[in-house]
Amino acid sequence: MAALELRSLEKTLGLQSRSKLGSSQSDSAVPVLQTNNGPGLVGLTTIASHLVKVAKKDALLGSTAEKSAIVQQWLEYRITQIDRCNSQEDTRMVLKELNCYLEDKVYLAGNSLTLADIMVYNGLHQIVAGLTHEEREKYVNVSRWFNHIQHYPGVRQHTAAVVFMKNRLYPTVH
Repeated sequence: MAALELRSLEKTLGLQSRSKLGSSQSDSAVPVLQTNNGPGLVGLTTIASHLVKVAKKDALLGSTAEKSAIVQQWLEYRITQIDRCNSQEDTRMVLKELNCYLEDKVYLAGNSLTLADIMVYNGLHQIVAGLTHEEREKYVNVSRWFNHIQHYPGVRQHTAAVVFMKNRLYPTVH
């Protein structure tokens, strides 16, 4: 799954899919990127950050030292929190935290799209796609952010769009 996500990121960044992606011998879920210069790069967010630099799109990593640190913080959050959601309770906690954080924000780190938005979006896609309309309405800030990111040009490569609008067949007011 991580290899597919990284290939999708390559397309988003406008890179030719020429990288040598594999998985760690000790853990098949951990991606490894073989580079020409020495040992391979290990880990989803490490490889993603490397691809951004190769594509010369450093703004995706944060335009200031503080924004860069915030991007790194969200990349860690993706791995340590979102990817480790093993129960409904874990999922609810992540969605609740994100919903509070996104209350007054359009993006996770600053005023423009960053790698943090792309990676957290990818990590949440399966979770958000599995929510009912009522649950999506409960996490209104996450839903707003998610819908915005999924429609950002080039971000949603291999995943289906999640529908957030519920069509009303009958008007509620007569």
